[in-house]
Amino acid sequence: MNERLRQGLVAAEGPLSGEVIKDVECVAGGCIHQAWCLQLKGGRQLFAKTGGADALPMLKVEVEGLKALKAWVDPGVLEVPEPLAFDQVCGEAVLLLPWLDFRAGNQASLGRGLALLHRASAAENPGRFGWPVDGFIGAGSQPGGWREQWGDAFVTLRLRPQLREAARWGLDLVDVEPILAALIPWLDRHQPSPSLVHGDLWSGNANVLSDGRGVLLDPATWWADREVDLAMTQLFGGFSQDFYIGYENVWPLPADASQRVEVYNLYHLINHANLFGGSYRNQSQAILNRLASWLLT
Repeated sequence: MNERLRQGLVAAEGPLSGEVIKDVECVAGGCIHQAWCLQLKGGRQLFAKTGGADALPMLKVEVEGLKALKAWVDPGVLEVPEPLAFDQVCGEAVLLLPWLDFRAGNQASLGRGLALLHRASAAENPGRFGWPVDGFIGAGSQPGGWREQWGDAFVTLRLRPQLREAARWGLDLVDVEPILAALIPWLDRHQPSPSLVHGDLWSGNANVLSDGRGVLLDPATWWADREVDLAMTQLFGGFSQDFYIGYENVWPLPADASQRVEVYNLYHLINHANLFGGSYRNQSQAILNRLASWLLT
């Protein structure tokens, strides 16, 4: 963290006005933002996420997602950090969160807490799928909007926008459209209730606290089929059997949930293909080929 930003944080108009920053330590960050541990006078620690001014919209969406999730969690089982400050400081975007102590441990509370979040939000859902504003999935765009039926929501708001982007690297949309048309009624027959989902649930966005509770971070929140979160946990690994047992003990998944895992993860694979290229393109095309073979025959 540069000295100018450090001084701007504690300036009279800064988010930490009146505080003294004793030390700043760089911690593991993503490919979009930088992350810091701020040690304040008196012993309090904060987590700071910073980026260029163009990162403001992404951090704003993160703030909104964290607040939305926090309204539905059971805090005795699952933590979602409360945004402490979000602002532009000295030309940089800054998000301040409480510092959380992680430890490697049993993920049962993480799974249980996620199930409680899904179930509580589903009980008072808005009756439709989507999100009120445009957002982001990583650095990729995630359109807002609402749809009454799940198949329409997933295809129109999630798959189709990513597939249009994929046309830039050569994906043939003429071949894809019949698959999407068949996918909509297939997903509609599933008839899930809208749940508030994390939306980007890979292992880097979930952890276990030192007190044993689970924690969710950096969401791409929307109202969706709860299975999209569980599907993504299988995409890159990092979730233990204890996590799945914890979830199932609270709200078991339907017996046919495994049939939808690859469809739901197609969204994330295409997003990765659009952002990073490489083998993600081949994986995306392979799934589309498999979908064509059983949806169109």
